[in-house]
Amino acid sequence: MGKRSKRLKKGIESLKKQKKIHLEKRKSAKELGEEELVGYYDKEIEKFEREIEKKEDKI
Repeated sequence: MGKRSKRLKKGIESLKKQKKIHLEKRKSAKELGEEELVGYYDKEIEKFEREIEKKEDKI
């Protein structure tokens, strides 16, 4: 395993943490009825999923 794949794996872990944080924030925004914020978090979560997929494909 080279440096590149180690770096990609670290990036994937970081993105997964960010996704988890955003899922929690989205849940609380939904409970508060803040639909704009929910939409923002949905877009961010989708972006994280795409980035994770890209990095996994490169490994």
